[in-house]
Amino acid sequence: MKRPTFPTAALAGAAFLVSLSACDAAQGAIRDTVRATASAASTATREVTRAAGRAAGSEKSSTFDWKGQIDAGKALEIRGINGGIAAHAVSGREATVHATLTGRDSDPTSVKVEVVRHDGNVTLCAVYPGEHGRENTCEPGGGHQKVHDNDVRVEFEVGVPQGVAFTPVTVNGEVEADGLSGPVRARTVNGSISLETTSWADAHTVNGSIHARMGSTKAPDGLDFKTVNGSISLVLPPDAALDVEAKTVSGGISTDFPLTVSGKFVGHRLSGTIGGGGTSLTLQSVNGSLDLKKG
Repeated sequence: MKRPTFPTAALAGAAFLVSLSACDAAQGAIRDTVRATASAASTATREVTRAAGRAAGSEKSSTFDWKGQIDAGKALEIRGINGGIAAHAVSGREATVHATLTGRDSDPTSVKVEVVRHDGNVTLCAVYPGEHGRENTCEPGGGHQKVHDNDVRVEFEVGVPQGVAFTPVTVNGEVEADGLSGPVRARTVNGSISLETTSWADAHTVNGSIHARMGSTKAPDGLDFKTVNGSISLVLPPDAALDVEAKTVSGGISTDFPLTVSGKFVGHRLSGTIGGGGTSLTLQSVNGSLDLKKG
């Protein structure tokens, strides 16, 4: 007659009541159960691994590379929509751009990186498929760009020659520029901005903080730093001469520079001059602090 199978805990309690042979049989049944459980667990693990591999494999990618000569005093503009922009300095006059395009539901090859040369300047854009019969375009300073139901991200890595102005523009992504020597004007919506140049810089974002280190503040049209949700921290040259307007709703204002206040310093708003005044400097945040540091 077939012997009944007991749960492990019950067998442990009944071990004192059964014969040695019955105990051995029960232990054999336990070993068989453990082996079956281990085998099932191993199978489940393999299935999970395969599923993860399939999920990882579902993300498609492609790349784009460009090189070109840009003279000092000219400009390199990068215009993206979904994806970050990271720039570094390069020696010589040859600029480099490497773009990585990735998509899960959309084909990366549906997005084209276009290059437009104009008066010695260069603009590169991530151009997504148009809709309703209207094509997206790449144009210096703008162009028509509207994205619908396309999840392709384009991450730009940029090498900027000495003395070349750099203008990175995106919507969903962070912007970084390290060790540059020309003016930098950065724009994003959802992402932080970090800039370093021996020239001047300005930056706008909505959701993100701004950090900029500048070697000069002599911008012809003034310096403008704005965010909504994030702090602003600027490192300025010791000889900076500025007319400062700083405003935040929720956050403090601090400065390493002696600052002559115009009117009253009222809570989260300040107007004044540094170094006798000069270039206009505007700092504005809603939820974040404003900080001026001496470099």
